[in-house]
Amino acid sequence: MTSTDGSGNVSATFFKGHGLGNDYLVFESGDEWALGTDAIVAICDRWRGPGSDGIVLLEGRGRDPFSLRMFNPDGGEFERSGNGLRILAAYLAGEGLVGDEPFDVSVGGDGIPLHVRGRHPGGLYDISVEMGHAAVGGGAVGLDVGALDVGGRIDLGTAGKPLLNLVSVGNPHAVVFPDVWQPETMAEMGPLIATHSAFERGTNVQLARVLGEGLVEAIIWERGVGPTSASGTSACAVAVATVESGRANPGVFEVRMEGGSVEVSVSAELAVTLRGPVQEVYKGSLTRGFLDSLA
Repeated sequence: MTSTDGSGNVSATFFKGHGLGNDYLVFESGDEWALGTDAIVAICDRWRGPGSDGIVLLEGRGRDPFSLRMFNPDGGEFERSGNGLRILAAYLAGEGLVGDEPFDVSVGGDGIPLHVRGRHPGGLYDISVEMGHAAVGGGAVGLDVGALDVGGRIDLGTAGKPLLNLVSVGNPHAVVFPDVWQPETMAEMGPLIATHSAFERGTNVQLARVLGEGLVEAIIWERGVGPTSASGTSACAVAVATVESGRANPGVFEVRMEGGSVEVSVSAELAVTLRGPVQEVYKGSLTRGFLDSLA
C-alpha cells in the first residue's frame, strides 16, 4: 500500500456495486475533483460521503487494456482487489464497453483477464477474474526476515500456536488456521498483524478453517479497511494456503465468508481463478457543494 500522490483528476459521476457486501465505487478520469488522500477518505466515509470499501479509478475507457488504479478508504493506493476488479467488470458491461468475451485490464503494471459470464435479472452479474499465479512465503509479501521468523509461516505464540501462512495474489495476505476456532480473536489478531512493522506494505489477515472437501470458511481483516464481509483476494489467499499447507489437494473450492460464498480454483502450479456474484447498486454524481468541500 502506498500513499496517494495527488496526481490525476476524476469525474463526479460514479457507479456502486458489491460482491457479497464488499462494495466499491467506480469513477472515471475527468476534471471535477483532484485525486488525493483526503478526498478519497471523504468519499469513502459511510456517513459523510457515498461510502464504500474502496475506489476503482478507470483511467480511460478507450484503452486496451483498460487501465485502473485502486484505493482503500484510508486513501492509500493498493495493488488489486478481486471484488473491485469484478465490480469494475460489471460497470463496463453495464456501459456496453465489454460483452460476453474475456477481456483484459491493467492495474499496478499487471495484466488481468476478466470475464462476464452471465447477467441475471435484478442487476446481478456472474463474473470471474484470473488472478495469476500466487506466491508464498515471506519474500512474496515483503516480510522483514529480521523482524519475524519466516520459512513461509510465522509462529504467533498464541493459544494453540496457530501458524501464519503467507500468500501473495498480487497483494499480501497472512492466513491463520487455528487449532481452536474462535472467531472473536480476529478483533485483536487482525489489526495487530495487518499493521505489523515486519510487513513492508502491511498485510490482509484471514482466520480460516476447512469444513469439508472443497469447502473452507474465512473471517477477514482487510488492510486499510478493517473487518469486512467478503474479499476476493482474501478468498483466493485462503484457498491457496489450504493447498500449500497440505490441508487439501489443488482443485475448486467454495470459500464461505460472512457475506456469502465465492468459487476459487487453485491449480498445482498455484494459478488462481476467482468467480462469484456482483450486484449493481446505483449510479450517482457528487454534488457541486460536496465537490467544493473536497477542495
